[in-house]
Amino acid sequence: MANGYQVTFFTQQAHRHGSQGVAEWLLETLEAMGVHGASMMVCQEGVGHQHHFHAFHLFSKVDQPVEVSVVLDEADCARVFERLDGEEGLSLFYAKTPVVYGSAGGGTQA
Repeated sequence: MANGYQVTFFTQQAHRHGSQGVAEWLLETLEAMGVHGASMMVCQEGVGHQHHFHAFHLFSKVDQPVEVSVVLDEADCARVFERLDGEEGLSLFYAKTPVVYGSAGGGTQA
């Protein structure tokens, strides 16, 4: 077992950073930094931190909520936030929670 943080970033399909969606940009940035195990969840509905209702619509996904979640040790967490804080034009809401993490079971991971 190890101690670290689960960091979940909240965005929407329509939010862009440069020529990419924020969630896709974030996943690629984490991978380029050598951070593994990030997951992107596309959500049905949500209420944003400014109290706006966001939802998937049959004809348009631009308002659809998206979460990117990753578990990091303390050093990687500091490195990720240093990288994100230095990124011009990026504004990304997140939740950072202390966690204990590890692997369970007797098998090997594929």
